[in-house]
Amino acid sequence: MKVIATNIGKPVTFEWNGEKEQTGIFKYPTTEALYLNKNDVKKDTVIDRVHHAGINKACYLFSADHYPYWRKKYPNLSWDWGMFGENITVENLNESQIRVGNIYKIGKAIVQVSQPREPCYKLGVRFGTQRILKEFINHEHPGTYVKVIKEGLVSSGDKMVLVEESKNTLTVQQFYQLIFAKEKSQELLKDFMDNDAVPTYKKERFLKYIK
Repeated sequence: MKVIATNIGKPVTFEWNGEKEQTGIFKYPTTEALYLNKNDVKKDTVIDRVHHAGINKACYLFSADHYPYWRKKYPNLSWDWGMFGENITVENLNESQIRVGNIYKIGKAIVQVSQPREPCYKLGVRFGTQRILKEFINHEHPGTYVKVIKEGLVSSGDKMVLVEESKNTLTVQQFYQLIFAKEKSQELLKDFMDNDAVPTYKKERFLKYIK
């Protein structure tokens, strides 16, 4: 896997339900290296820290491989890396293979895969339609948030190298499917609950589904 782009956003104001709001989802490629902190990406814009940034969502990675699919669906948008609000666009990032808990060296930083990205209305704001939310959920390639174990710089062209593979086999895609499935697989739920990298607050929300 290789870093294709490093992306940073500035605050963008928009109107939602008659009220003015701001978002940091409008990210664009930068020629500068990104510094991954424990809680966020240095110099990046994070408006809603309840749902973004923090230990378990310090940095968001999305696969460059999915861009052709979305470009075809939305050909009239002005396309560039960072369209999904990701800080780092990665070539060959495959959510169906990457395990939650995997540890990677990316540039000078060490990160651990923590959870998939769940889309909110601000992705719809970026794409100009809320239809994107259902489409994004159904596509099942959400990208992944990572926890920063060792802070450091990440530049375009850097390799993303597996340092340690999680013994728990739950993948990012399975985690994502579990979130939106009406009938929760008990086998996946067991892997989910046994995975030390899954955030505690997520596990607490899923206790009610265990039979």
